[in-house]
Amino acid sequence: MRHLTTAAALLLSGALAMGAPAGASDFYLQGLARAAAEDWPAALDLLEKAIAAEPDNLRFGAEYRQAVIAAGEYDRCLAFFAQLVADHPAAANAELNLGFAHVDKIPVEGAITQVILANSALTHFSAALELRDTWLGRYTRGNSYLYWPAIFGRTQLGIDDLERAILMADQLAKKSYHGRAWASLGDGYWRLSDPGKAREIYAKGLELYPDNQELKARAGLEGEALDAYLEALFDASRRVATDLREIWEADGDE
Repeated sequence: MRHLTTAAALLLSGALAMGAPAGASDFYLQGLARAAAEDWPAALDLLEKAIAAEPDNLRFGAEYRQAVIAAGEYDRCLAFFAQLVADHPAAANAELNLGFAHVDKIPVEGAITQVILANSALTHFSAALELRDTWLGRYTRGNSYLYWPAIFGRTQLGIDDLERAILMADQLAKKSYHGRAWASLGDGYWRLSDPGKAREIYAKGLELYPDNQELKARAGLEGEALDAYLEALFDASRRVATDLREIWEADGDE
């Protein structure tokens, strides 16, 4: 299921109204329907119920965060996930979604708060990895380190995570989104003022993942063109896509 149609969700709502017991998936589908209707209070309530029932469900949390962005309810989201991880300390994906929730708020804040949010996001990404070492966790934390200028000394940490993600992908079914780790790895070397190495990595990644859009966007860029592209990419006022829908689509979850 890529996106639930409003009509289908309303049919589900009707069935529940007739007495069928509501479960996590029911709350989730109803929440998506209310989000499609831009009824944000109801959408957030329903999606929170779904997540509370399945705290480690990555997709429920990701779709909830997209509704939060549309509603502008960032503080509500942060408070909800903070309580969730407190109540469910073994839920790695709850920690991951809490990290993403901090990232989601960055574009609407001033410079000082942006730094605090970015640092907090890294803390939660690290906590998720301590609970469960995954490709997504390694890619996410590695890519997040790259948003810090090289002077902060975090670029090599990002490179280490991304190299680990690439090794992990070799043991998984090949997906186009795995190419993102190659794109970010190249970005890491650009951060280290080695654009030649960056372009070499982009080219290698594109050979392996020719359909990956991140690698395609960087293909052929060099000099000022590459600098301009990546400076815009790492602009803190630019919203980072954290919906994770590329993963659902590539994994065939329609």
